[in-house]
Order: sequence, then structure tokens, then C-alpha cells
Amino acid sequence: MSAEAITVEDLGRQIGDRITQLPEYERFEAARTAVENDDAVQEKIDEFEGLRQEFMAAQQTGQATQSGLNEVQRVQEELHSMPKMAEYLDAQEELTDRLAAVNEAISEPLSIDFGGEAGGCCHD
Repeated sequence: MSAEAITVEDLGRQIGDRITQLPEYERFEAARTAVENDDAVQEKIDEFEGLRQEFMAAQQTGQATQSGLNEVQRVQEELHSMPKMAEYLDAQEELTDRLAAVNEAISEPLSIDFGGEAGGCCHD
């Protein structure tokens, strides 16, 4: 095999490079940057994460309440309704769908689902 032979790893890197050029990826990166640079969104993320952690701790000790869950859901809805966060979530979903299509294309010639079988073997 010559030094110029393309390896599967080389092809993987080429796919990764091409993915970064997709409109879906560029949209996602722009939305992510907008979320990261918005103080109000970051504050709401912190609030949501704090409430979520408190609720999870309450679940572990058997002290979780419906009102606690309602509060977590309310703050999550507020977060998701913020325009920059809504754009980020939409861009993330679009990119995820495109990457799923790439995964299907890679998996097509294989006898397994490349992404779906990563953790297990031999299930019928």
C-alpha cells in the first residue's frame, strides 16, 4: 500500500470537513454563538439548570413534588421561547436530521446500523 492511499480514517476526516461546510452546520454554529453571547439567555439557562438539578436531587430523596416539576417545565418553556434559544434548538434539530441521513448513507452498505449498534451486539 502506498503512502498516498486513502484510509477510512482519512475519509472520515474528509466527511467531518464537509459537514462543517453544510448550511445546516453553519446555521447551527451561528445560533450557538448567538446563545453563548446573550447574557439573558445564559441567565435563563443557569436558572433552568439550577432548578433541574434541585428537582433531580429531590427525586433521589423521594421529596420531588408536582409543583417542583411544574416550575422546571415553566422555566424550560420560557427558555425555549426566547428567540435566540428557539433558533438554536431549531438549527440543532435540522443538523441532527442531516447527520442522521449521513449515518444512514454510511450504514447502508454495512450489515449493521453504524450509529444504532455502537453499544450492543447481535440483537434480533
